[in-house]
Amino acid sequence: MHILSCFSSETRVNIIELLGRGQWSIGELAKELDMSSAIITKHIQILEEAGIVATDSVSGTRGRRKLCKLVHNSITLLLHQESVQEEKNAYSVSIPVGQYAGHAVKPTCGLASGKGIIGMVDDPRYFTSPDHVHASHVWLSSGYLEYVIPNYLVGKQRVRRLTISLEIGSEAPGYNDNWPSDLSFHLNGKPIGQWTCPGDFGSSRGVLTPSWWSMGSQHGLLKTLSVSAEGTYMDGIRISATTPSELAIAAGQPFYLRIACPEDAVHAGGLCLFGRGFGNYEQDIEITVHYE
Repeated sequence: MHILSCFSSETRVNIIELLGRGQWSIGELAKELDMSSAIITKHIQILEEAGIVATDSVSGTRGRRKLCKLVHNSITLLLHQESVQEEKNAYSVSIPVGQYAGHAVKPTCGLASGKGIIGMVDDPRYFTSPDHVHASHVWLSSGYLEYVIPNYLVGKQRVRRLTISLEIGSEAPGYNDNWPSDLSFHLNGKPIGQWTCPGDFGSSRGVLTPSWWSMGSQHGLLKTLSVSAEGTYMDGIRISATTPSELAIAAGQPFYLRIACPEDAVHAGGLCLFGRGFGNYEQDIEITVHYE
């Protein structure tokens, strides 16, 4: 819906067309479209949240200015509807964001449940606390979190498609809505793709975020990762050619989802995850396994 809403505005479509020619500053876009910089900035923020546009702050003759660029050259919208039989051959699991099985964490970092902070902020030792399974908000500046996905397949059944839905963001000290982070995703130890989150969102309060929460991050973006015979997609945008047949998922054997924010990434902007009771969406990490 974030992506579709970008094309409901003629101004945003015009901005996308201009950025298709190259990078433009906020001021240049405002002058070209005969609008105020404040209005253009709001449109750019919407395009950033959808992952269509990215911005960089660069030095100019009159101080710093924000340069805007397109993140992708194309977007694929898949409208294929699964048959009734295909939908029967599927199971879904919901994994709380605090129920990770492996981790490597560097500050800034922390865990929070709906009732309060778990342990101490910026102390990675508390990621091994038994209470971490109750966390509904997890954040780290670099490292990874790894989750076990139960495998209910039997006999000759094999995975046809995987979908993973989660609310995710970057992690800046405090918060910074313009804080890109290169996040990589792995299944069973195999990299399946990378996506750059545009920011750590704290300028507006999360719809579900508890009233006691007074720290920076308030919510993330709801993203859907899909692995099928056509490749791996993030919200319909192809991010790699990886298919389920390459993931070595054997019937009855659990497999693993790792979400990483490498310290040596071009945009090393950390990771925030939001589960039930935090952020804007009342869900944990939702996984559906389609099989044949």
